[in-house]
Amino acid sequence: MGGIAAIARQAGHRVTGCDANVYPPMSTQLEAQGIKLIEGFSPDQLLQFETMPDLFVIGNVVSRGNPLMEAILNQGLPYISGPQWLGEQVLYGRHVLAVAGTHGKTTTSAMLTWILEFNGYKPGYLIGGVPLNFTVSARLGESKYFVIEADEYDTAFFDKRSKFVHYRPRTALLNNLEFDHADIFADLAAIETQFHHLVRTVPSDGLLVVNGEEPALANVITRGAWAPVEHFGNESNNEWSFISRENDGFIVRKASKEVATVQWAQDSGVMGRHNQLNALAAIASANHIGISPTDSARALAQFKNVKRRLETIGVANDITVYDDFAHHPTAITTTLDGLRRRVGQARILAVLEPRSNTMKLGVMKAQLPSSLEQADQVFAYGANTGKESLGWDLAQVLSPLNVKEQDKAHAFDDLDALVNAVAKEAKSGDHILVMSNGGFGGVHQKILKAISA
Repeated sequence: MGGIAAIARQAGHRVTGCDANVYPPMSTQLEAQGIKLIEGFSPDQLLQFETMPDLFVIGNVVSRGNPLMEAILNQGLPYISGPQWLGEQVLYGRHVLAVAGTHGKTTTSAMLTWILEFNGYKPGYLIGGVPLNFTVSARLGESKYFVIEADEYDTAFFDKRSKFVHYRPRTALLNNLEFDHADIFADLAAIETQFHHLVRTVPSDGLLVVNGEEPALANVITRGAWAPVEHFGNESNNEWSFISRENDGFIVRKASKEVATVQWAQDSGVMGRHNQLNALAAIASANHIGISPTDSARALAQFKNVKRRLETIGVANDITVYDDFAHHPTAITTTLDGLRRRVGQARILAVLEPRSNTMKLGVMKAQLPSSLEQADQVFAYGANTGKESLGWDLAQVLSPLNVKEQDKAHAFDDLDALVNAVAKEAKSGDHILVMSNGGFGGVHQKILKAISA
């Protein structure tokens, strides 16, 4: 919603916004663009406007019972969802490149946007993170091209379709598909249906770039595709494939012919097979609008990654602390794999907060132990009370790790106790990987302070 607000301001609208908690970096990013921010959802703020807004743009965090929403409804004021407003007011008539998938949307969107920017396309974009090649997470753009992170989560309390059905892409990238968002989807088949709704919106002269190694995406395409499909993956039977090189670079192959070589910048923090696949998908998507694989590879050599994607937070006493957004077991596995490729045999201490709605429901808990196997020590946090409570026994779920290696996994319901335990265990040369899709109580800085002491 912050990105949508920024785009609306850039389009010349007067914009204000409110949220339950308004804090940096988004608050400072918006205020710098002249957007007034209001704390909370009190209906009294309707009285503060010099003139009543022409339109209220509603995010999916707002539900019935929200006091401001109730006032908007009772007064018959005009409202619309964020994705619908974006589709109608910004994306209409543009060549939209949409990046969908359970994992990697933000990173792949940032890669694709940077490829277009580097090659002079001056795209608009909306990314659900902060791409380090840019100063803001959203931009209106100066050309007909617009890259958008296409989320399958529902649109609003009054529109239960996935957000991405509003975007009408001409280039649709389907990166992967697993079960997630257990709070709104009953099973994987329900998500496959939403992805097929997205496929139905791609015009016949558009392109579907699809991960050829994902059975769930094969199910989606089997239900019907009216645009050309190009598959990507590790295997050479895909239209787009790759060969790994040393230092995590890779050779790009199209129709089994080598067409480009990608070499990451040393300080990019980009690593692992999953990022090779992300980049391959971005290259295939950019090729659809006329950017050659060679020119895409040149751009990716200067790609700087996204905040909270294996981002180095600090180093103390030769111990490195990283931050990563991983919260789904598959993302945890791939993140650990990427770090392991970088650090070799050095110890990795994984610090995890399973706080997503899906994790709190316990749907993925059985997959947690196997996802953490590449870590040398595991420190996990789960509250026992309040709305952040897990509702299941974290120590018991992680216990299989202690069968294979005694005292490998440790569960905590007190954040300070976790920090102290991590600091006590950490040794010179270790790598501490913090994974959460939230702020995790500022645990990164607390750990850095503790190991410094």
